[in-house]
Amino acid sequence: MATSPCLSGTEKKHWWLSNRKIVDNYIKDARNLIATQEQSDIASALNLLDAALALSPRFEVALELKARSLLYLRRFKDVADMLQDYIPSLKIGNDESGSVSSENSSQQLSRERVKLLPSNNSSSGTAETDPSFKCFSVSDLKKKVMAGLCKNCEKEGQWRYLVLGQACCHLGLMEDAMVLLQTGKRLSTAAFRRESISWSDDSFSISNSAISGDISTSSAPPTPPRTLTESESISQLLSHIKFLLRRRAAAMAALDADLYSEAIRHFTKIVEGRRGAPQGFLAECYLHRAFAYKSSGRIAESIGDCNKTLALDPRCIQALETRASLFETIRCLPDCLHDLEHLKLLYNSILRDRKLPGPAWKRHNVRYREIPGKLCALTTKIQELKQRVASGETGNVDYYALIGLTRGCSRSELERAHLLLCLRHKPDKATNFIERCEFADDRDLDSVKDRAKMSALLLYRLLQKGYSGVMATIMNEEAAEKQRKKAAAALQAAQAIQLQQTTQNPKPESNLSTVEKSGHNRINPTENKVATSSGTSNPSMFQGVFCRDLTAVGNLLSQVGFNRAIPVKCEALSC
Repeated sequence: MATSPCLSGTEKKHWWLSNRKIVDNYIKDARNLIATQEQSDIASALNLLDAALALSPRFEVALELKARSLLYLRRFKDVADMLQDYIPSLKIGNDESGSVSSENSSQQLSRERVKLLPSNNSSSGTAETDPSFKCFSVSDLKKKVMAGLCKNCEKEGQWRYLVLGQACCHLGLMEDAMVLLQTGKRLSTAAFRRESISWSDDSFSISNSAISGDISTSSAPPTPPRTLTESESISQLLSHIKFLLRRRAAAMAALDADLYSEAIRHFTKIVEGRRGAPQGFLAECYLHRAFAYKSSGRIAESIGDCNKTLALDPRCIQALETRASLFETIRCLPDCLHDLEHLKLLYNSILRDRKLPGPAWKRHNVRYREIPGKLCALTTKIQELKQRVASGETGNVDYYALIGLTRGCSRSELERAHLLLCLRHKPDKATNFIERCEFADDRDLDSVKDRAKMSALLLYRLLQKGYSGVMATIMNEEAAEKQRKKAAAALQAAQAIQLQQTTQNPKPESNLSTVEKSGHNRINPTENKVATSSGTSNPSMFQGVFCRDLTAVGNLLSQVGFNRAIPVKCEALSC
């Protein structure tokens, strides 16, 4: 009776030792496969590590090897899913969603006490024994993150910070990546300092390569390029993250200050930089630059940036809303309805799944509790647009606003604006931005290219249609202007001819009137009446005028003597 518990104890001990040996063998084989640095071998090592974790789920060495293998295979989403409990922004989001009141002071305190490496042996009821850290504002989003050292870092290891920080950087979570990498560097520096204290002076030796290099530098063979260590690569990655965050902070500050051209300039430097940027980070920059373009009145550029955002992230709610509002602004109602219907399907899927699209660590600019209200407003908006389409408003597109011109523009202005837009939004160049994008998963490359080409083709066709419509309007206006000028010239010529005729025709009439006036007192009244009647009846005929003048002169000479002066004007004798 006394030997039975002892037998059960030996069986348990033997079972535990056998599992431990199996796990150690798995780890040993996985290390050998990882050392080859071949993707196929590392994929096989992942299977061995999964088998080891199935036997010992909390084995630290297996967890570290698995995380590093996933990072080497560029499976950053799997790394984030594996270590999502240590992402600072996700921890803050969980605290906000789990709290009853957002204005409670206890929630503010919980935000201040974010834990990246929680202790397993500490009880949840005692707040004094839990390790906590101070938080500080990292970016414009005012996310509070952890900075400091953890007491149990030796127990759980600091590899989580470095591996997860690199994965978050490639996923576009730049603030989280910066904090995690900085914390990992602090932990590794502190661990190295503690180890270096116990070292003796003999352990620090001068390398012989430096001495030999001083003696003969010319005879030394060229050294191959040295591979960067983990600390050096992390330092370079951290400096690049800080540079991108500074650029984005400057662009957001300019956008908030209504300096749209300055914001566009900063965002353009980010998306067209020499070194690429992560996919999620570029999608956010394109979206904010679309806001700046929209505010400055550049509709075509704003639609193009929304297309790029949706190519990188097809479930971006804000990009769909912005593009739909832009299409409604230029009265392109069918495309607006298409985007709103897509947005409605996305809202319905969110309500069906009871969570926002994507993994838990993905950022969204909307909250789940806002979706029902947005869906109701969206349904009403869709009904209104359908009524407008049924009433026949589809052909009244404002192409002037699309191209960025005012009504009454000249043909040269239209051709210049159309040339610039075609060079920028040509379908052949629609995928050039992908070259500067670092994808979290290379399998998304083909789908991103297809979406970018399709949206760019639709925008290009809309621009061509707008160019032809505006050009037809300008040509009609030019033809009408030419017709008006021709009619004005014809009218002016007719008026000149009429004026010339009026100035030439009244001269004979004036001659007749002067002769009649001069001989009025000397000629008989009957003759005067006959002369005036004949002059007024047919003023254009001058037959017998000279004879009549001679008759008048003869009558005067017969009445007076030849020695007397005759009061006759010279113009009366002209014929």
